[in-house]
Amino acid sequence: MGEIIYLRLKKDLLVSPNTKIQLKDIAYISGDRALVEDIGQTFIYQISEDDQNVSVIDGFLVVDQLIKNFPDLEIQQLGPTQTIVRIKEKIKKPSILLVCFIWLLLFIGSAMAIMNFHYDVSMQEVQQKLHFLLTGKESNYPLWMQIPYSLGLGVGMILFFNHLFKKRFNEEPSPLEVEMFKYQQDLDNYVTKHENNLTHLNNKHDNKSSS
Repeated sequence: MGEIIYLRLKKDLLVSPNTKIQLKDIAYISGDRALVEDIGQTFIYQISEDDQNVSVIDGFLVVDQLIKNFPDLEIQQLGPTQTIVRIKEKIKKPSILLVCFIWLLLFIGSAMAIMNFHYDVSMQEVQQKLHFLLTGKESNYPLWMQIPYSLGLGVGMILFFNHLFKKRFNEEPSPLEVEMFKYQQDLDNYVTKHENNLTHLNNKHDNKSSS
């Protein structure tokens, strides 16, 4: 009975274009130390232009490469069965005009959403009635209530999203971060299925061509 090696594939990996991926890059390896170092240098996959910006390395590909190079090795695979490899793209310097336009668009859109909400719930009338109940006087513009309310609205949004520029107030994720995490999971599942289907079709096509 051969040596036993335990593998756990990493969920994702960020690499440069045309990178040669070795086993140690995409997996955590446990076993005999000398054997782990040797196995970790096993070539797994070559990033090419056909991969565009993402590629999926399946666990079967990893096992197949290991069996070819280490036929007497017993492999125990744990955890994820695929690794999503993301390929770095050249970062373009953002246009200041474009950033200003997007910022202005978001600012106007947010302001319109808040104003429409306040109009739907008759916020001004509510504040006027609260002012009358508390002071016994009528006023169309109870500023002593409206100004703190406006400031509190901004502070509440900052606390809700748990961010002020790059500063976090605590380790608890904001609702936006949770939704982004869910979106990234759905995107990874789609990419995994889509890339695997493409790989299956390509292999099928290659088999027909060879026959």
